[in-house]
Formats: sequence, structure tokens, C-alpha cells
Amino acid sequence: MFKSTGRKLMVAILGLGILGCSGRVAEAVTLPDPVLDAPLAQTKSAETIVVSGGCFWGVQAVFQHVKGVTQAVSGYAGGQANTATYDVVSTGTTGHAESVQVTYDPSQVTVGQILKVFFSVAHDPTQVDAQGPDHGTQYRSAIFFTTPSQQKIVDAYIDQLQKAKVFAQPIATKVEPLNGFYAAEAYHQNYALMHPHNPYIMINDAPKVVALEKQFPNLYVKQP
Repeated sequence: MFKSTGRKLMVAILGLGILGCSGRVAEAVTLPDPVLDAPLAQTKSAETIVVSGGCFWGVQAVFQHVKGVTQAVSGYAGGQANTATYDVVSTGTTGHAESVQVTYDPSQVTVGQILKVFFSVAHDPTQVDAQGPDHGTQYRSAIFFTTPSQQKIVDAYIDQLQKAKVFAQPIATKVEPLNGFYAAEAYHQNYALMHPHNPYIMINDAPKVVALEKQFPNLYVKQP
């Protein structure tokens, strides 16, 4: 059940018959703090935002190590409930993107900080409908907001990064309201944590977590 010709080639090169999804993040970049952000809340609570940036294994792994994130779930967003299965989403015809639902405590981490992690170490936001060798709308860069405040902060930060020309190419991230999130199959959950010695994880996803620790020492937590 391979996701792309590029993925098949990678497996052939490694000489491994493993199932996986790819999307190696480009070399991590240093981003400015968001000019517009919500202050840390005074009381503990739970909010959610859904992000998409290629294969959900690596994105989930990154956010499982972010301070204030209480849960990161791999799944599908952007399409309908009746097409939210891995085999169907992988056809690229459903409108879904492989996504991660990030539940966070706004008294511990802000939306702006989550976005900074997302744009810098979780994926390459300049790739259009692709991450690494994987191509298709299911691998698009997207943010699904759940509140008007989130939308304002997301739009403002993308505009800020575009004007600052932080990336060599324009940001391709789509910003959409969340109309539904559907958790992926059990075998996709916590995949990087459950298979740390899988060569694919070691090559594609573990470096993202290393970059998180290096660039965000105040946000990084060792144990998810």
C-alpha cells in the first residue's frame, strides 16, 4: 500500500518492504514571532486546530513533543465522512488532506507558537499539493481553523511571512474553516512513537523532532 512512485523508489533503494508515507521536511528555517498572537490564557482549558502538511506521521510526531499540546491525532479533514478512510483518501479524489488535530492548552502555548512550529519544522509550506516525493491534494499544506480568532492569527502570520520573504517560494498553505475531522485508522496513530527504529521514520520524521528540540528548546518536551 504505497503512496507514490517516489515512495516505492525510496523503499527499493533502502531494500525494505515497509509500509509508509513520505514527505521529508525541507531544512528547517528560522521564523520571526507572529506580530499578531493571542496572549497566554489565565486559566487552563482546551482548544483545537487542525493542520495538514504531507504525511500525518511526521506532523503528529512533532506536535506530540510541543509543550501545552495535550493530544495530537492523525486523521483526515477537508472532505466528507463517507470518504475518510486511508485507501480512499490516498486516491487524491476526496478533498481530504492527511491532517493532525492538535488539542492544546492556551494557558501553556499560543496559536502563534503552534503556527511557528508548523511552518518551520513540521513541513515545507511552499510545496503545492505535495511534500517531498508525495504528490496529490491529500498532501497539501493546510490549516483548518476552529475559531474566528485562530483565523485572524493564521491569516496575519502567513501575510507577515510572505512580506518578509522568509521562504524562497510563496507559501502554498490553504486556510479553511474546519467542517469535520475524522480520526485515521488505529495503525496510523502514534506511528513514529511506536516504530522509532523503522528506517523510514528515522530518515523522514525523526529529524523533524530533532529540529523542534534545537529551534524551540522552550517549547520542546521529551516525553509526549
